[in-house]
Amino acid sequence: MKLTIVAATGGIGRHLVDQAVADGHDVTAVARRPRDLPGGVRTAAVDLTRPDMRTLAAAVHGADVVLSALGPRNPRADAGITSRGTRAIVTAMQAEHVRRIIVVSAAPVGPVPVPGRPTPPKHDPGDGFFMRYLGGPLTRAMFGRHYADLAVTEQTLRDSGLEWTVSRPPKLTDKPLTGSYRTARNRNIRGGFSVSRADVAHHMLAMVNQPDTIEQVVGIAN
Repeated sequence: MKLTIVAATGGIGRHLVDQAVADGHDVTAVARRPRDLPGGVRTAAVDLTRPDMRTLAAAVHGADVVLSALGPRNPRADAGITSRGTRAIVTAMQAEHVRRIIVVSAAPVGPVPVPGRPTPPKHDPGDGFFMRYLGGPLTRAMFGRHYADLAVTEQTLRDSGLEWTVSRPPKLTDKPLTGSYRTARNRNIRGGFSVSRADVAHHMLAMVNQPDTIEQVVGIAN
């Protein structure tokens, strides 16, 4: 398939590119500085904090699926980049009549309110006692601005009219690809505290061929 991968040099993005190339997909990689990427990959230099919309539109043109691993390098300092960048991606896709997008969010986002969803559930239905009353509130207290931005990102997709899927992993690790992980629709994974970036990328690529994940939030954990 023809895939456009956004944030292609980041932690998850690089795994997406490597795995997509290995699977024989036709890849366009979008990054601020698209260097050191595998041969045979088209690249587009786009800074999503100040995107060149013409370049971004050209990068998504003709894509079967756009996969976005966009996120801040420092969740406390760079909050806001994901929602702004996602709005730009959505605008480019709408202009180019590209429909399918899969993005990375985070497990603690479910209970975070946004203008289009002001009264979300108090707890994610997949969370156990620890995450409901200790782990979740603690991480939201530490990274509240980041999770609020991810909640806005998800709402942007819900309002876009596109065929979206959101992946919500918990703590990300740099462990190697296993291909063995748990997933659940519209809930987090009970007892799932971490997952490798390589496995998140693997699952995002798997969902490219899973139309039943359209307009779904999917929890993932090892």
